[in-house]
Amino acid sequence: MPHLTSIDVAGRIEDLYGAPLADLEAHAQDQPPGMLSALLGMHDALALAERSIAFHRDQLARLIHPERQIGPHEVSHLLDATRRLAEAVAVREAQAKSVAAVLQSLARVPAPTPTPSPPAAAPPLVAPSPAHSR
Repeated sequence: MPHLTSIDVAGRIEDLYGAPLADLEAHAQDQPPGMLSALLGMHDALALAERSIAFHRDQLARLIHPERQIGPHEVSHLLDATRRLAEAVAVREAQAKSVAAVLQSLARVPAPTPTPSPPAAAPPLVAPSPAHSR
């Protein structure tokens, strides 16, 4: 299964529903919970995990900058940033795997082609009945 990013997931959701993500989000707010709202929630969780990865990666890079001294106090910050980065990566991987499996199981249903309706049946003819004449 390919690794999906939140951008890939957004594109797949848009393809599946045939509308931009912003329109789908607005539409989902007015609807009872369903597959669309579940997919949008999974997309949001994946995007949040990706932002968290970027944040903690940048924080870790600042902490280990070559010109910065690493003393006993900084070690706890390094460990915390590393732990948080690992957690964010784990969340992203779990979310990406789940949403990929769901999206793989779904397919856009083509719009039904209009079928010509059969011509309206003519009203039944009333057969002449033998009438008694007087």
